[in-house]
Amino acid sequence: MEFVLNALVMGFRPLWNAERNLGGVQLFLHDEPETQVDTAHLLRILREMWAPSSPLLLLSPQSVRLLQALLSHITPNPAWALEVRAEWLADHPALQSGVALAAQRGVRLVWRGGMNQLPSTDEANHYACSLLHLEPQDALILMRAAVDQPVPQRLALLEGQMYEEIHSQTLARRCLEHYHASAIAGWPTDDVLHRVRGARVLHPSHEHVQRLMKAVDADQSLETFEDILSEDPLLAYRFMLYANSAALGARNPINSLRRALVMLGYGTLKEWLGTQLIHASHEKDLQPIRLSMVMRAALTSHLLDAGVSQELRSEVYLCGLFARLNDVLDEPLETTLTRLPLSERIPQAAVQGEGPYAPSLQLAQALESEDGAHAIRALCEEHEISLEHVNRTLLRLVCEWPNQRPSW
Repeated sequence: MEFVLNALVMGFRPLWNAERNLGGVQLFLHDEPETQVDTAHLLRILREMWAPSSPLLLLSPQSVRLLQALLSHITPNPAWALEVRAEWLADHPALQSGVALAAQRGVRLVWRGGMNQLPSTDEANHYACSLLHLEPQDALILMRAAVDQPVPQRLALLEGQMYEEIHSQTLARRCLEHYHASAIAGWPTDDVLHRVRGARVLHPSHEHVQRLMKAVDADQSLETFEDILSEDPLLAYRFMLYANSAALGARNPINSLRRALVMLGYGTLKEWLGTQLIHASHEKDLQPIRLSMVMRAALTSHLLDAGVSQELRSEVYLCGLFARLNDVLDEPLETTLTRLPLSERIPQAAVQGEGPYAPSLQLAQALESEDGAHAIRALCEEHEISLEHVNRTLLRLVCEWPNQRPSW
């Protein structure tokens, strides 16, 4: 039997709450038919790594066999819940007994399925919550209906549940604010960005600009300034543009946040932040998009070999942070990146998919997909990266992400 972190391919999807903060993480678990997974060991690893402050995990096995093994070994734990798919229950009646026994032991289970195939009342008693999705035509009807407009009974959303495959900002708001959904799995990024672009130019987060101003006033360290800048891709990008602008007359190109902070000094930084604060964004629906870019950046930098220097790791972090700026700025990424004197390795990885940073960036992006297992295995084999390293990196970062645990 292989070591469990080499026997599984993992991935993740954030669960966003009504405040648009991280409420939990759906952890995808892929096994291979010919490989036996030591699920008891996996659960022991998770139990040892997770702290009370870590996000709640929704364990999402991607095969019936793995679900059955988890149902047999899982114990009640405030750190996790176990997903059970409706279609598997229909196709494998024996799963029902495993679900019932796990529920009797006090394990939190989450039923995952469509609004058109909800479980019976007796079956629903086994579950702490549901992860629901709508048929596309039903989602379209709800998107077009006013919040106070009556809808057909079959489209009446259930309060306090989780929802997925929500591709509309309007529908996401309906779920979170009208039906008090405990979380949205994933986020309608394309629709949110389309609507915000139509209203005004995108600006950095008001919260992050204020936090950085307060840190400057408190005379905190350059490390603190860099950390805050690194949590908002637009703020970091605009700051580097400013540091390299003709108005400042920099003699040499400034290609890192740390160097820009050193060159500008506190007074110039505070003055620039004052101009940013005037137009800073209060749009809360941008928060999941911003945090997703930060998660990708952290994964990209930590998936690189652990022996690299902090300066190099910061450069790789910028590669991950800026890799999807084209989504936000609505222009080709190559155009965006050529405005900055970045290391050539960053556009090489982010635009061309080549160079030393490309494997880490591509792995980080593949980890964000439920069906990314094939791509992850192929990247690991091609670049001789162990699955254990990838999985351990993902788990270590997830357990450190700031969050607000849901009540389910």
